[in-house]
Amino acid sequence: MSELILIIDDDKDLCKVLSTFLTKKEYTVEVAHTGEDGIKVLRDREFDLVLCDYRLPDITGVEALQKIKVINPKAAVVIITGYSDVRTAVETFKYGASDYVTKPLYPDELLVTVKETIQKNKQRSGQLEKSADSEPKTTKTAQSTDRFIKGSSPQSVTVQKHIELIAPADMSVIIHGETGTGKEFVAQSIHKLSSRAGKPFIAIDCGALPKELAGSELFGHVKGSFTGAVNDKAGSFEVANGGTIFLDEIGNLSYENQIKLLRVIQERKIKRIGANKDTPIDVRILVATNEDLGKALKEGRFREDLYHRLNEFKISLLPLRERKEDILTFANHFLANANASLNKEVEGFSQEVIDYFLRYEWYGNLRELNNVVKRSVLLTVGKVVEADSLPGEITRPSANSEDSYVNDDNMLKSVAGNAERQAILDALEKVNNNKSKAAAVLNIDRKTLYNKLKLYKIQA
Repeated sequence: MSELILIIDDDKDLCKVLSTFLTKKEYTVEVAHTGEDGIKVLRDREFDLVLCDYRLPDITGVEALQKIKVINPKAAVVIITGYSDVRTAVETFKYGASDYVTKPLYPDELLVTVKETIQKNKQRSGQLEKSADSEPKTTKTAQSTDRFIKGSSPQSVTVQKHIELIAPADMSVIIHGETGTGKEFVAQSIHKLSSRAGKPFIAIDCGALPKELAGSELFGHVKGSFTGAVNDKAGSFEVANGGTIFLDEIGNLSYENQIKLLRVIQERKIKRIGANKDTPIDVRILVATNEDLGKALKEGRFREDLYHRLNEFKISLLPLRERKEDILTFANHFLANANASLNKEVEGFSQEVIDYFLRYEWYGNLRELNNVVKRSVLLTVGKVVEADSLPGEITRPSANSEDSYVNDDNMLKSVAGNAERQAILDALEKVNNNKSKAAAVLNIDRKTLYNKLKLYKIQA
């Protein structure tokens, strides 16, 4: 049976193209043009993957994502967005998004993302369907650590030393860092280097757990304990028994389930929903967050006693923009992966592309770098990735960039120049890069506009 995909996007032409393309690739596809219509479809049928536009006419992408996770929690969700929205779209990962793709959509790139997302989601679902009393084995997720490489920056070297130090200690660890910095990789590395390496590694995204189902997913339930509980079910802690459980986005865990988690840590026992007896478990707990748990404590959203139980050791990951030495190391790694998945033979990056990579802020961190490299490899016709294969937001960074585009020692002139440059960029974006219309919007003639484009090094 082919996998089921739901596309939620108000662009009817785009939906038609995507539906036709994915159907030819032997997927079963349904389409909805508003968030609420998509939710109605989800209530009638379970899907393997939802492709959801970040900007819907009736609800936000985050609202749609949250509703999808309640109605069809096992579905993977890929956000469709414009590149200018990437920084915001990355935030959807804390609510359970699996990946994002940027417009314009390219068929080969989309197909790779669809295949990889469905495969990874099935691997994770398969872990949780294992019986708690079956013979524990190393999961695919734990084994996949070998696909990753280590950074070369001083901070990355320090993190690796901390991983090697804490791995054998069997202590709980909080891994803190922005979305996309590799928190799950760190957790996998700790597991792999521990005495539990031959046992299960179970990763749970707390952001993707609906409040109503989180208790069942984590701790299990017995048949008849609530509507829909047609069979006994082992929760993630039972499946991970003897191994490691990784709770990503721990700050999203409800207060009620925080209490249950505290009890698990203190007593090393879990109780399935509806059960009369406890089940002893032996699990190492690793958690990750991209928010300030200290602030969550002050606001009463996170229990202080649970925080101190989890915070036996802390590993902090710097964003990619603060460890520039790692950018090319990972870019080359992602290049090799993209060549393999897209059947290409691109050999490297031009010096101009390298310069852009080192200047860009990478708010989506490694995840964004991976997506940019994959798309640039797809668009490259020669042996080297050139700047015209990169998104405009990378080759035309905003005026807030650390780089100065106006060579003037006078600070006031520099500020004014940056403001003028940004006004030109905004006008060009508003009129889809039509220079005549942009000049009219700015109330200047075309010649003046061309001189400004040259002055501020704007490629339009």
